[in-house]
Amino acid sequence: MLDPLSPRAQSLRSEIQQFLQLRLADKLGALAADDPKREALIAQYQPQAWLADAARRVTQLQLVTHPLKASHPDARGSSLFIPPSSLPPRQEVGSHALPTLVSDVVGNAAALDVYKFLKLSHAGQSLLSLLQAGDADLLAALSDDAEQATAWRDAFCSIAEPASDLICHALAKQIYWPVSPDAYPPDAHDDSHFHLLSILNSSALSHWLYEQIQADRFGEATKAARQARRDGAAHPHGYHEYPQLAEEKKGGTKPQNISQLNSERKGSNYLLAALPPQWNSKATRPLYGVASLFVRFGSQPHVRGLLDELRDYLGKLKPEANNMHIRNRRDAWLGELFTELLQFGAGFSNGLPKGWTAHPDCTLPIEEQCWLDPYRAEDDEEFNRAFQWQDWPAQLAERFAHWLNTRLGAERLSKHQLALGEVEFNHWRRELAHDVALLGDWDHKRRAVDHRLLPAARTQEVSHESP
Repeated sequence: MLDPLSPRAQSLRSEIQQFLQLRLADKLGALAADDPKREALIAQYQPQAWLADAARRVTQLQLVTHPLKASHPDARGSSLFIPPSSLPPRQEVGSHALPTLVSDVVGNAAALDVYKFLKLSHAGQSLLSLLQAGDADLLAALSDDAEQATAWRDAFCSIAEPASDLICHALAKQIYWPVSPDAYPPDAHDDSHFHLLSILNSSALSHWLYEQIQADRFGEATKAARQARRDGAAHPHGYHEYPQLAEEKKGGTKPQNISQLNSERKGSNYLLAALPPQWNSKATRPLYGVASLFVRFGSQPHVRGLLDELRDYLGKLKPEANNMHIRNRRDAWLGELFTELLQFGAGFSNGLPKGWTAHPDCTLPIEEQCWLDPYRAEDDEEFNRAFQWQDWPAQLAERFAHWLNTRLGAERLSKHQLALGEVEFNHWRRELAHDVALLGDWDHKRRAVDHRLLPAARTQEVSHESP
């Protein structure tokens, strides 16, 4: 006499039967009421018959994370199953950073119903994961014959087994480009002298990115936020934009030939734009006829808005007020001003030809010229000496502190009777000097990479005399 099923096993068996009934109903719906194939189809979808057939067909499928045909549809080789937990941590974005593993499957498209069966969820766990854990209730739900249930479990779990022999193919080769890290030609025997241009596609990462972007572009919350913007109404949150988003189609009219997840995405694979920022040409007009860069910097709408907000906030404080929350809020505004200033300066150093500050109409002080036109030092010996003296970052910070104190203090005196003194001046100067020093260090590294270091002989000629 058979032991009665536990309530959990009965629930699992019921879910399996419901899955089969739904699929049978779809099949029967395509047949006429008197079609002789109906009886054979009903017999085929009896649980024991269907499970036996599924256990046979599951060998035509393979669980993967990197389907080979995503690289090229005609590639004949091995797909890979590499869980994120087995990958080393890296700074770059990759499948190792996925919060959860979303497995894909490749193989005979006619057997994909078996994979859908294994993906059935019970209490947050898929049937496949329960089978891999040897869940006794699920085995009992599969069959009253324990030996038969164990054999089916072994067959279903084989879907996650990697291919015994990894096979590469000419069309599966990744594309590397030789790039030398120094002034010498790249060494073909050194792996570090190559950049990988075409990677083996990670289906799990592509699917996560696709779902994220779809939700950001077409989700109900996004639609409500966009409508609020068009109506000029307030909304509790914003929405995301993906400028210059590219969409790659894999598999053509038969995306299921690539993989199951590719079929679910209808072959769509999003590619984010990896481009340098595009500078606004209006903002990078040479600074001619002005005594300081802060004249134009302070006239920018966003900068004016930040100054207004900071001024209003400081004006509402009592003179003796000074605590952590006040300092944090003040530093947040200051951080945004620094970011705006650094982007403002980068627009001139990257967007204008070197030597633009040597024009007779340029009346900027030398410390501002050094920051906005650093590559001029490569061709101008006198300018190079001033640049190498390296006191211009501190002078630039002092100019910023004077400018900010003036913009906050002068207008505040007439409106809120706010007085900013030596303490505030030193605070602004220290903060900016720190950021400018970081920017200078980054700029030196960038120039080293670009092989644009200043000539060594010219650098040695610099005389560091006491002022």
